[in-house]
Amino acid sequence: MSRRARYLDRPQETRSPARRAAAQLRALRALLPRALRAPVTRARFARAGLKTGAFRTLDDLAALPILRKADLPALQDRAPPFADLLGLPFAHLARIYLSPGPTLDPEGAVSDYWRFARALVAAGFRKRDLVQNTFAYHLTPAGMMLDLGLRRIGCIVLPAGVGNTETQADLLRRLPVTGYVGTPAFLLTLLEKARERAADPRRDLRLRVALVSGGILSDSLRKTLREDFGVTVRQAYATADLGCVAYECAAQAGMHLDEAVVVQVCDPRTGRPVPDGEPGEVVATALNPVYPLIRFGTGDLSVLDRSRCSCTRTAPRLTRILGRVDEIPKIRGMFVHPRQVEEALAAFPEVARFQMVVSHRDHDDVLTVKVALTGPAAPGLADRIALVLREKVKLRATVEVVEAAALPEGAKRVVDLRKWD
Repeated sequence: MSRRARYLDRPQETRSPARRAAAQLRALRALLPRALRAPVTRARFARAGLKTGAFRTLDDLAALPILRKADLPALQDRAPPFADLLGLPFAHLARIYLSPGPTLDPEGAVSDYWRFARALVAAGFRKRDLVQNTFAYHLTPAGMMLDLGLRRIGCIVLPAGVGNTETQADLLRRLPVTGYVGTPAFLLTLLEKARERAADPRRDLRLRVALVSGGILSDSLRKTLREDFGVTVRQAYATADLGCVAYECAAQAGMHLDEAVVVQVCDPRTGRPVPDGEPGEVVATALNPVYPLIRFGTGDLSVLDRSRCSCTRTAPRLTRILGRVDEIPKIRGMFVHPRQVEEALAAFPEVARFQMVVSHRDHDDVLTVKVALTGPAAPGLADRIALVLREKVKLRATVEVVEAAALPEGAKRVVDLRKWD
């Protein structure tokens, strides 16, 4: 693979849409016997009146009811650990993770299981790059998702994880770090911290490429990172259940769909695909023999674009993620379920109601939890609640005690003020 190449597998990434669809259909048909071992999947096929041999085109998937991400925790509780959705014996797994929800996620014992190598090459990462991986390695899969992809293309990985901003900024100076993976907001924080510590990012740092996910990459932030710090930033869209779903190329005209997922953009109410160019829920089928999720509803809203891309890749593209269908916002790359907040607040009987307010400040997500009480607030209550929330949700939250009238019965549990343009 040439250092100047922009493809992991050019013949596959530039083949005709018809050839790609035929290959995906073959993979789907081969996968179905594994997938149908799961009672949940068999029941969905039965409700749709479908048989294994009924799939003549990928469009036939639309007849199946959607398996919702929000349903996985309850399904896993009823049939632990993976709701019988695994496509191979449990003993063949390499790792198991726990994502917010809580949801268990498997990792198969294969190279680049989460399929990030293609996205990384498209973003400009090359063999022997030293890459600072700032995604979490603890329990959640994000760190290893990128780690495996980086190793697949021959990068050297600095497993930095989250936090420790000053230490990480110093590492950018001490080591010849050329690549970054993590959230876009933390990349800006690290570079600003390095500059505060008397480093000229363009002169003293070798950081030149970044692949970001788990947060909003606005046009203004991308421009700042490029013009002020000399870093070319691309973004990818992934979930812990599906792996890499889509990724940007140099054209920055949307995110190309990965070859190993079949994506439909659907009406959240009916589950039927919407016309290209209209917003809908991203519903994906993972052509993954380890964890064959069929018509998996991510809860994320986007738009499908099949127009020709100047990079010559032929896979359709998703526009940027427009928001969420349900009451499960993604905050700093982590899904936060209202029930997690509810469980944390159960330790405080004086809390009558709560509301999660998600906003965006200085290119970073901010979570504020408003609580209405049954009586007067005891001294330090907000701080104690914030501590419990951090332990339960794994994110910092500001707790605001409000009057009961400001948070009436029936108020929305989640208010998302972020702009997804």
